[in-house]
Amino acid sequence: MFIRYTGNSPWGEIDHCEELYPGFYLVSTPSHGGIQVEREAAMLLSPAARKCGFRERGCLWFEEDCCEPVVLRELLDKGLWRIPERIKEPEAYERSLNRTIEEYHPEYWAARQKKLNKAAKPKQKSCKDISR
Repeated sequence: MFIRYTGNSPWGEIDHCEELYPGFYLVSTPSHGGIQVEREAAMLLSPAARKCGFRERGCLWFEEDCCEPVVLRELLDKGLWRIPERIKEPEAYERSLNRTIEEYHPEYWAARQKKLNKAAKPKQKSCKDISR
């Protein structure tokens, strides 16, 4: 949902603002843009993701070219955002997000992969469980 917003971002006067999820806004200016995350909403992001943004005006900001994909990846992983229908090749879009993150934020990518691997690893039974 696009909303008209008047205000400033680190990149200048905001032209358009799209709410991705409550507290998460995709902002565009005449020359640039990114994602604005309100302070309370930022707690939905992993600590590794929060490190990829910068603080200004009481919010976290994620520059569109290399930092924005981190927020989108987190929202996708948590089921809080879906790739918009206007994107005709969602799998390619997701691969592009991942490539950008791997290139510009390898520490975040490594933390994400570690978390995914841990979640996918089957829980080992203890000797106590087996003896029953």
